[in-house]
Amino acid sequence: MAKAVIMPKAGITVESCIIGEWKKKVGDAVKVGDILFDYETDKAAFECESTEEGELLEIFFENGEEVPVLVNVCAIGAKGEDTSALRPEGSAPAAEAAPAAEAAPAPAAEVPAAAPAAATVNTDGIVKISPRAKELAGRAGVNAALATPTGPNGRIVEKDVRELMKNPVVETVASAATASAPEVEFEDVKFSGIRRTIAKSMIDSLSGMAQLTNSHSFDATSIQRCRKEFKDAGGDLAGVTLGDMVLFAVARTLKNHPELNANIITDEKGNLVLRKFKHVHLGVAVDTPRGLMVPTIFNADTKSITEISKELKELAAAARSGSISPDLLRGGSFTVSNLGAFGVESFTPVINPPQVSILGVCSIVDRVRKTSTGLEVYPAMGLSLTYDHRSVDGAPAARFAKELCENLEKFTATLLK
Repeated sequence: MAKAVIMPKAGITVESCIIGEWKKKVGDAVKVGDILFDYETDKAAFECESTEEGELLEIFFENGEEVPVLVNVCAIGAKGEDTSALRPEGSAPAAEAAPAAEAAPAPAAEVPAAAPAAATVNTDGIVKISPRAKELAGRAGVNAALATPTGPNGRIVEKDVRELMKNPVVETVASAATASAPEVEFEDVKFSGIRRTIAKSMIDSLSGMAQLTNSHSFDATSIQRCRKEFKDAGGDLAGVTLGDMVLFAVARTLKNHPELNANIITDEKGNLVLRKFKHVHLGVAVDTPRGLMVPTIFNADTKSITEISKELKELAAAARSGSISPDLLRGGSFTVSNLGAFGVESFTPVINPPQVSILGVCSIVDRVRKTSTGLEVYPAMGLSLTYDHRSVDGAPAARFAKELCENLEKFTATLLK
């Protein structure tokens, strides 16, 4: 009896996932644990392993389709078994296995005035066509865009391409259209699920908050000296970076400024509420191939500098590989975004809703200051603090930044806090 493989639930809050690419096709032999397809949530990418063994009998959803979690995505069983009972409501029926492509007849000498209806096109200009139909058209050398679609929602399916192959009139029109088409000089790239989430979050953040950024700097001599001592000490300390030291100082400093270690939420009556956290759940912006992700170091104020350094490296690696759990990409009370490695001297970080503040870490630059003995050059690191003026005023924000700078300038003492 054929059995279904369902769309996995990748995290507690995930309700649907987008299929990326099928790694198996109908007719392939499948074993338990084989990768069937990859898929993504609005935050991360994953691979779906088969939970059944047999032949891949039918695929219910194609590349790029959004599928609710725990819904059947394909059927696996013995060859010829019926899969209709497993097919989700609203999905397209399975296509028969594709035979070898037939040679297209020679084009007719004359072209009639009337051409058949062309395929339905998405709003982004891409023809709607099933993978099987696209593969057949490529093998046969026909322009699938000229086929008359009969699939659901104007999609070209395999039989439409076969009809196109049998019609010499359409084939001639296709050749003429191809010959006259100009060379494409651009590429349209769809927003991924992660990119769409980033876009929505940033628009919601800037349109829904009264954001203001204060710029600060501090003498980085102490953290540079500590970094060298850590490296010389070896072991876990050798891996501690300047960014890790900033995270450690932020976690300790925020304990004295609960109005910044907070989220703005809406209660059941629609009233705005400032939720102050008892511990610091530090979000850290991570650049990944799929876009910006913000994993959370929970209870960062209770962890040592080596624990923070090690956990951040593990979270960042999981985020970049796409294997991170969505549950580790939420729950932050404050975020740090570090662009110092790119030479950024000052920037305006955008708050990660529903948080009320975010710290931007900038590069170290040489500055000159006046002392009792004359002028001296010192290394200055910039900090950019963005806060939501609805809940945090300028003075409290400035007091936090001032204390943070002091803690970083006397980092050895901060390590004892």
